Amino acid sequence: MILLDTHVVVWLYADPQRHIPSAVAQRLDTEELGLSPFVQLELAYLHEVGRIAVTAQAILDELCPKLEMVLTDPSSALICESATRLSWTRDPFDRLIAAQAIVTATPLVTKDRTIRQHLDLAWWQD
Repeated sequence: MILLDTHVVVWLYADPQRHIPSAVAQRLDTEELGLSPFVQLELAYLHEVGRIAVTAQAILDELCPKLEMVLTDPSSALICESATRLSWTRDPFDRLIAAQAIVTATPLVTKDRTIRQHLDLAWWQD
């Protein structure tokens, strides 16, 4: 299984051919896709503040069956404990999503350079 960062989920919904490089798309096609509950929360937040026009539920209702993406159910206590040690970012969503990757030892697909610089499990290929 691999986890998807929030922007990857948005890009898969909006225009994957434009935003997702072919090497990344190939990996997404061959691995089971996991959706962090913190990505779901961040999608809702982005909709509330007007950064995305579509609700989190609409995005997930379309993508989950289409991509066979599954919502993961990790221990939030373990993730929050791990997130407290990730002082390299002030973004609470990045902390939680990266911490989930660490706690579950699951690769995270993200274009975010800061995450990739600090998290060995983070992956992207242009």
